Amino acid sequence: MKAKILLTGCAGFIGSNFLKKIAVPNKDYDFVILDALTYAGHYPTIAGDIEVNEHLSFEKIDIRDNDAVQNLFKANSFSGVIHFAAESHVDNSIKNPNIFVETNVLGTLNLLNASLHFGAKDLRFCHVSTDEVYGELTENEPAFTEDHKIAPNSPYSASKAGSDLLVRSYHETFGLDTVMTRCSNNYGPFQFPEKLIPVMIAKAISDEKLPVYGDGKNIRDWIFVDDHNIGVWDVFLKGKKGEVYNLGGDSEKRNLEVVKTILKILNKPESLISFVEDRKGHDWRYAMDFSKAKRDFGFEPQVTFEEGIQKTVDWYLSNQAWVESVNASKN
Repeated sequence: MKAKILLTGCAGFIGSNFLKKIAVPNKDYDFVILDALTYAGHYPTIAGDIEVNEHLSFEKIDIRDNDAVQNLFKANSFSGVIHFAAESHVDNSIKNPNIFVETNVLGTLNLLNASLHFGAKDLRFCHVSTDEVYGELTENEPAFTEDHKIAPNSPYSASKAGSDLLVRSYHETFGLDTVMTRCSNNYGPFQFPEKLIPVMIAKAISDEKLPVYGDGKNIRDWIFVDDHNIGVWDVFLKGKKGEVYNLGGDSEKRNLEVVKTILKILNKPESLISFVEDRKGHDWRYAMDFSKAKRDFGFEPQVTFEEGIQKTVDWYLSNQAWVESVNASKN
């Protein structure tokens, strides 16, 4: 009998790419995909994959619904959970923090309780988190390690830090087999058109002004989504119980540099850049030290930023119908 793995949030950006890159070819497992299909979860992104692969199935469930989560676990004998589902947009968390706490903290708690009480005895819970729980770095500080203190600065990152601590507590208190990933900024196909790179691509294509927060000098470490998901799968399969693993792209870029790169690829003028009022609590810099993951199971990003951003721009140019369908579903 094949092991059955629950994948949460896999109609969203990172999860849908995990499904295509990892779950579809791994037919030795059965994967149950759970998603609430809120505004950032787009079922058509994964519908074709589920329809043609017998080892994939889908359940429309909101992880905030404890009864629904428990009933799903009772009906299955999950040997693993890979937890992508989250509210993830910082700007939205500033406008409405409540939904972030409800989904990211209480939703994770519901999954942990169900895993503990109704999962298989050897169930492994892999929690997918973010570098933002560490707070921010100055220009010359060394990159975040797994031992860096947690110091979130936005309601989004605070809600993710809360879920991280819950996951840790379920390992320490109840002995649940947990592993955790914290990753730098992802980019690539199927990213919801509210994040920096897809916003800039869409506006540049339409010759609209490209809004850049502040002076555009904030620094992010960028990782191509497939590299991230390969790392998540490695952590799920090979990570040590109770451990946290940083996953990074080894590619620090200022926001303005990212925007200018997109304009250059699209042969658009830099005069389209428009500097706007900075975001509240805008972290200055993120950088990830992923030497632990490299040491433990050989993780290393394979796609350079130059290669990845070209792939990403090409994908959006070739998939305008997807972008239009996502935008239509928002309205």
